[in-house]
Amino acid sequence: MSNRVSVPFAQILWRPLLAGLARSWPHSCFVCGARCSPFAVCSACADRLPLAPTQACPQCALPSPDGALCGRCLQRPPHFDATRAAFLYETPLREMVLALKAGHGFALLDYFHEILLCAAEGIEADCVLPMPLHTRRLAERGFNQSLELARGVARVLQRPLRYRAVLRDIDTPHLAGLRQRARRRAVRGAFRCCEDFSGQRVLVIDDVMTSGATLDELARTLKLAGAAAVSNLVLARTLPLRRQ
Repeated sequence: MSNRVSVPFAQILWRPLLAGLARSWPHSCFVCGARCSPFAVCSACADRLPLAPTQACPQCALPSPDGALCGRCLQRPPHFDATRAAFLYETPLREMVLALKAGHGFALLDYFHEILLCAAEGIEADCVLPMPLHTRRLAERGFNQSLELARGVARVLQRPLRYRAVLRDIDTPHLAGLRQRARRRAVRGAFRCCEDFSGQRVLVIDDVMTSGATLDELARTLKLAGAAAVSNLVLARTLPLRRQ
């Protein structure tokens, strides 16, 4: 018996249509409800969003004095070469990302695209790759939020969007609460490249970077397929919990 999960046709048909309508409809600010244009976030609320620190590790985007490589990346270098984050994963940005994942935050996409493009300034890339979603999760959600984010970035950068080039074979469990070593074991072998990436500088788009274990495994897979460099561009970065 096949264990393939198919995405309902109605979801494939309606999700892009709903996304287009949400972007073209008159906006109310997602945060305060005020009428705003051209994005679904008013300028006052945008100014209060939790921006990522300007002094951050260039490899993992965690805060780092003078923007130097952090101790973790020096001790155990990840497979990816760089990470840019636009925000910290804190309120109200957290609720905005969750709304997008739930399917009722499509109006935020244009704003997210603009923010990601600002964060991507200076990154050199030959192609754009959204974080792949397992078919089971895709069937449940009806869309891949990372792909929706990547579309606008690839369009403006005029780079190929290689969203079919990598498959996610393992529906990895939620990694929250796991230690770093356990997270790495959980995602090991999760991805499979279907196309060659020889010599390519790949820009990976994702919504939230937590420990970086999933992005690291994806970068490892891309490097094995010949990628010359892998950079991450994420909407939000979580900060490590402080030990009591």
